[in-house]
Amino acid sequence: MTVGAQALADDKASPQPPTKPATPAAAVQTPASRLVDINMASRSDLKTLPGVGDAEAARIIANRPYMTKTGLVEKKVLDLGAYDALQKHIVVVHKSPPPKPKPKPST
Repeated sequence: MTVGAQALADDKASPQPPTKPATPAAAVQTPASRLVDINMASRSDLKTLPGVGDAEAARIIANRPYMTKTGLVEKKVLDLGAYDALQKHIVVVHKSPPPKPKPKPST
């Protein structure tokens, strides 16, 4: 047997370490995306959300403030399908304070 043939025979005889199966792209963990506060976000920040374009961003801004994320649906700014697509990407951090009570007239 020649040296080249011996090396080939050795390669076939020696066990190869098991290869790690490829990880599907969907299973790859990505860093958590930045949450967007719907009460404070700019139009351009809102447009980074899934399914939000110019018209949706304008409606979100026009109907502020929101007390909860679901306010987008309650105020009919977005339909339920659009809300479902972006709910994991939004947050309501800056809530407006409750209205101040009117002072009682003094007698």
